[in-house]
Amino acid sequence: MATGFFKVPTPHNEPVKQYAPGSAERKALQAKLADMRSEVRDIPMFIGSEEIRTGKKLSLHPPHDHQHLLGYYYKSEKQHVTDAINAALAAREKWTNLNWEHRASIFLKVAELIAGPYRAELNAATMLGQSKNAFQAEIDSACEIIDFLRFNVQFMTEIYSMQPQSSPGIWNRSEWRPLEGFIYALTPFNFTAIAGNLPSSCALMGNVVVWKPSNTQVYSAYVLMKIFKEAGVPDGVINLIYPSGPDAAEVIFQHPDFAGIHFTGSTGVFQDIWKNIGNNIHRYKTYPRIVGETGGKDFILAHPSANAKVLATAISRGAFEYQGQKCSAASRAYVPSNLWEEVKQLVVADLKSMKMGPTEDFGNFINAVIDEKSFDKLSGFIEQAKKDNDATVVAGGNCDKSKGYFIEPTIIQTTNPHYTTMCEELFGPVLTVYVYDETKFEETVKLVDSTSIYALTGAIIGQDRYALEYATKNLQNAAGNFYINDKPTGAVVGQQPFGGSRGSGTNDKAGSMINLLRWVSPRTIKETFTPPTDYRYPFLEKE
Repeated sequence: MATGFFKVPTPHNEPVKQYAPGSAERKALQAKLADMRSEVRDIPMFIGSEEIRTGKKLSLHPPHDHQHLLGYYYKSEKQHVTDAINAALAAREKWTNLNWEHRASIFLKVAELIAGPYRAELNAATMLGQSKNAFQAEIDSACEIIDFLRFNVQFMTEIYSMQPQSSPGIWNRSEWRPLEGFIYALTPFNFTAIAGNLPSSCALMGNVVVWKPSNTQVYSAYVLMKIFKEAGVPDGVINLIYPSGPDAAEVIFQHPDFAGIHFTGSTGVFQDIWKNIGNNIHRYKTYPRIVGETGGKDFILAHPSANAKVLATAISRGAFEYQGQKCSAASRAYVPSNLWEEVKQLVVADLKSMKMGPTEDFGNFINAVIDEKSFDKLSGFIEQAKKDNDATVVAGGNCDKSKGYFIEPTIIQTTNPHYTTMCEELFGPVLTVYVYDETKFEETVKLVDSTSIYALTGAIIGQDRYALEYATKNLQNAAGNFYINDKPTGAVVGQQPFGGSRGSGTNDKAGSMINLLRWVSPRTIKETFTPPTDYRYPFLEKE
């Protein structure tokens, strides 16, 4: 068979379409939204070559219009989990033996399908199913997943090219094997790109995958799976199922061929998974890879030298885009006393100008939170803040779930730096501000570092370079992604590899080679061209 050292297409970040009035992309997206709202989708499981439907159907509704029916999906039982594992293992030999360039071609084709014919459908599914506005959907379910796919192919070739040195008469080489077994991809609701990247990055490296998306992301997960199939992902390589978390865990974490988990979700769930894996460690053929990006209590810290407008914009965008439901969203801010009144006026003015409503209206900046459980949790914190003596709601604070799960962008000001909403992850459009004495910047840096168990993202805003350096050095463990004079959100694949440590995960940096290295197991091969024929070494010879 002819072969060569193939060079993959150089990846570039996908340009973000703007959806301005009258633009072709706006018209296409609006038409697709109307089409998808008018139909009721039937969403099966995908196990091996089969589309599985059962007697237990669950309905899907837009968070911003919870009486409207988008479709149904079929609840998976424990047997379906077992069937998905068996389908993955049955597909493993052919998939792992497929030459790498063909795996690369499949996922490059996925990227092109999303960039072109499926762009409007995947964005519309994200807008309807996860209540993202057009721009937030575009940067997620179009650009970021495209970037993951293209850059991961490049990172794969860089891994394969990492080879050891060789001595004279010897050739040392490394091969990068897929893991022995199957990978479990457990994906979140808030980013379609993450939901697509977690199973596809593992599969790209030659692994087979059992994929369980969040129930509140099934609608766009189905579109991703259609694209995977059209691009040529073979049957059984990625299996899409919808079991409960406990049912999936009971089957998967006791299976001897479990080889790893790729996870994004809550810290509590991830810690339970880690414990479960540890309790079953004696069952496995190999030590499973455990990769997770979990919670955050992301911060914005302002120095007294900060530009008030820069700080206000970082707060308005960083805390309230996609209703604060980004892992990286700012949820606590530390503002010096000399700036607070001006910054408060600017942010309150921003919030008053933000329209809230359904995603189908492109004039809405704020949409709904994901479900009733999230709504009830967030509204509970807001109502409590209205009662507490050490907290004041200075903007927003209104909540309404009669039509959709709408939480008004809310700012709580507290006099207590350890107030509940300064410490607990809320995952919604609620920012808590602590106004510190402008002469106590260094003490406040220590406060930022010690307040939260999380360490995902953070930002320092200021003009004083000595202060910027001090914060950067002293907050080195407080955030895996750190921003200087910018909001703490918006990491771009290939530019800001994403992940945090402490309670925020294993920091295996999605969007970089680091993450893909977790899904291979290297084998070192030494070949000696003229091997010795006598065991005796020269030191044994007599004088």
